[in-house]
Amino acid sequence: MQITPKFIKIGKGVVIREYARVEGITKYAGENFFPKIEFGENVKIQQSLHLTCAKKVFVGKETAIAANVTITDINHGYEILDIPPERQKINVQEVYIGMNCKIYNNAVILPGTILGKQVIVGANSVVKGVFPDYCVIAGAPAKIIKRYNFTNKQWEKTNFNGDFIL
Repeated sequence: MQITPKFIKIGKGVVIREYARVEGITKYAGENFFPKIEFGENVKIQQSLHLTCAKKVFVGKETAIAANVTITDINHGYEILDIPPERQKINVQEVYIGMNCKIYNNAVILPGTILGKQVIVGANSVVKGVFPDYCVIAGAPAKIIKRYNFTNKQWEKTNFNGDFIL
């Protein structure tokens, strides 16, 4: 397990299973960073989470994260062709995961992602973008496949933009 506790704020009732990497990155390719990782109350994380953070990753309360999930606010650059990507400067964008979300096995949450509350992320999904409250997303890249219609009080299929299909 690799955890950098001084960059992590953990709410009451948080469970992080074995083999987790929850790491704040403070220096990379000559740049300094000030990471902030926050888990709200009762977040449950299964084994083998890979979370790296150079700016901010927030996981809302009551969110459940299944096994082998990656969450990162870091993207390795590939600007200079004669330098391996792993040695180039990183690009950083905050990640926000709302409360009551469920992220299934092997999902990858990429920099700049914002998940509203009660978003379900399907297994093996690659997630980047902004997704509204009460929706189910899946795929690589992840798209909205259904969301809750408060007018009809039921879950309904949508197009990939989240518009209800009539």
